[in-house]
Amino acid sequence: MSHVLLLHLVRNGIAEDDNLQSMLVGAVMRKIKSRTWKKQRYFKLEDDCMTIWYKSKKAGNAHSTFSVSDVEAIREGHQSEVLLSIADEFPAERCFTMVFRGRRANLDLVAESAEEAESWIRGMRKLIENLENMGEREKLDQWIWDWFKKADKNNDGRMNFKEVQNLLKMMNVDMNEQHAHRLFTMADKSQSGTLEDDEFVLFYKMLTQREDVLRVFQRYSADGQKLSLSDLDHFLREEQLVGDNVQQYAMQLIELYEPSDRAKLLNAMTFDGFLMYLGSAEGSIFSPQRRGVYQDMSQPLCHYFISSSHNTYLMEDQLRGQSSVEGYIRALKRGCRCVEVDCWDGANGEPIVYHGHTFTSKILFKDVVSAVGKYAFKVSDYPVILSIENHCSVEQQRVMAQHLNHILGDKLLKSTLDGKAPIRLPSPEDLKGKILLKAKKIGGLEESFSGTEDSLTGEPSDEDEVAEIDGDNLHRESVRHRVKKSKQRLSKELSDCVVYCKSVRFNSFKHARIHSKVYEVASFTEYKARKHLREAGTEFVLHNSRQLTRVYPSGFRTDSSNFGPQEMWNAGCQIVALNFQTAGEGMDLNDGLFSQNGRCGYVLKPSFMREVEKTFDPEMPQKLDGYNPVMLNIQVISGQQLPKVNIKEDSIVDPLVRVEIHGVPTDQAKQETRYIDNNGFNPVWYDTLRFTIHTPDLAMVRFVVEDYDKTSKNDFVGQYTLPLTCMQQGKG
Repeated sequence: MSHVLLLHLVRNGIAEDDNLQSMLVGAVMRKIKSRTWKKQRYFKLEDDCMTIWYKSKKAGNAHSTFSVSDVEAIREGHQSEVLLSIADEFPAERCFTMVFRGRRANLDLVAESAEEAESWIRGMRKLIENLENMGEREKLDQWIWDWFKKADKNNDGRMNFKEVQNLLKMMNVDMNEQHAHRLFTMADKSQSGTLEDDEFVLFYKMLTQREDVLRVFQRYSADGQKLSLSDLDHFLREEQLVGDNVQQYAMQLIELYEPSDRAKLLNAMTFDGFLMYLGSAEGSIFSPQRRGVYQDMSQPLCHYFISSSHNTYLMEDQLRGQSSVEGYIRALKRGCRCVEVDCWDGANGEPIVYHGHTFTSKILFKDVVSAVGKYAFKVSDYPVILSIENHCSVEQQRVMAQHLNHILGDKLLKSTLDGKAPIRLPSPEDLKGKILLKAKKIGGLEESFSGTEDSLTGEPSDEDEVAEIDGDNLHRESVRHRVKKSKQRLSKELSDCVVYCKSVRFNSFKHARIHSKVYEVASFTEYKARKHLREAGTEFVLHNSRQLTRVYPSGFRTDSSNFGPQEMWNAGCQIVALNFQTAGEGMDLNDGLFSQNGRCGYVLKPSFMREVEKTFDPEMPQKLDGYNPVMLNIQVISGQQLPKVNIKEDSIVDPLVRVEIHGVPTDQAKQETRYIDNNGFNPVWYDTLRFTIHTPDLAMVRFVVEDYDKTSKNDFVGQYTLPLTCMQQGKG
């Protein structure tokens, strides 16, 4: 084990933790995949305290492993459909779920005893917390240690030159064998013909020598060895354009990123510290001032873009995909503030959630509400909107209302904040900790204060309305039939749960301007929204300055793909609902927009989209009062440790960087760097790309790294997206 890593484990009390000691011994637990698939597996924590080892039937007699860093969270008890299905067989105190990052399926486990389950739950949480609290030096050490283990095929704690050559291929390095052997020999201080611990660290440092960063370091270093406080001050002013309290900021950076205690005493930064600083969040192109909640949160809801999910219950496509409460948990943990619940009559009087008239699996409405209640405010205190697609009978609507009231309690907003019909929507700040229902409602809020009948025929569901269909005449007759069937009676109990988000049918902008109430929400398919944007962009923006609009993907996207949300944001649409389960450009832009403002799920729209007296046409931004285009110059310098995209073991990436601008139509643009031949490990470009941005307040910048070799089925290496207004000037 690496000495630095061992010190870190001891320092954080991990080496003496009883739960981790138990995990190091290991345990036989049941891995559960369904009510009928329950297999015993032997799980143990490896000595590095970073890897879980287990015996898998798939791998025959061999073992499988996964890294603790791949685990996002541990959930106790019956918190998954799989564990709920066996709740009658195994008690909650013996069950837990490991939730993995990305698209990897969760791991549901049942321990032999409650004590054993508790030991693994507490131990895993300790390890996850420890990883989150690691310093930059410790993270780097852990990363090097992970590579060492991958390359050390015979697990003898040493690495010979053949293993080093295999490592270079894994790391995306196409290096001359003679040069690689020279570095190997220089690092082999013990002259044993193998690299161990610190020797491997030395080899890694020689391998990853950053000439581009060294050039900057030496330009500002008075002695070429370190950056004094005044040197670092100079760099921060000139390159990072830091203006206020620069010396104090420089001292903070030294304290945070300088690994040498001697350098810290001298108030100086070595090259290692400089490298760690530039690779950290502080050195990122994303402005640190925009990471926390920095916007005014006291404006009406309609003045914000709201992170929103479509078909939230689905984990895959919308024809045969699995429905799961996990979809809600994952969306809410990503900062989503509007989730969709598609409700239908179920067996035993219990409403169910699934994609109607398809083969998607079904889950209980009450389980969805429980998950939302538990996870709604884990990452953001601002309000969550439950967008209900109601296909239930009056009887089961009453059951829905009972579950909402019983499970959510005071979190569910049941009346206006001041007891009066609103003349404007409340703000996210006003509604902190509240869950709002978006659904059809009997009458308006005005009538609700004087009482009404028990039930009333409702309008068609938003997504069933003929006017919203994508214009395909072949489907009109079947749609009309569905609309006719969707005429239903509403229960007063469920209607009473709808306050500030009443779903209504949209007639026209003129009708809305004269007759609509601020709490009424219209929904459009992407095609209908696009049509309104083309024909009446200015009116659309004006409409969205007064009330909420939801836009959702076409029903013909059976693969749960996404449309581009940017054009809907250009019109000021707040609830732009995307399939969170589907990776791609749409979700990249969504994640990028909502990466600011504390990732709270609400982003304040530009002032020209909020003020009624302003006129903004996304197609003609030049007509806006105060029109002020900006020049954007981006220098792409270098990259490091890019992943492979080709499954062939000896393939090496030929990377290029494409910079895309997403915004109003006149701002849509893309440019590419040249490609670097056979180097995915440390490519250097120094290419400058230039753009003119007409509406910077709406512009998103997306960096895409691709493999120039298009023979690969997947030439996508990675991406990073952020709002232009959050880009830090200087080097990132």
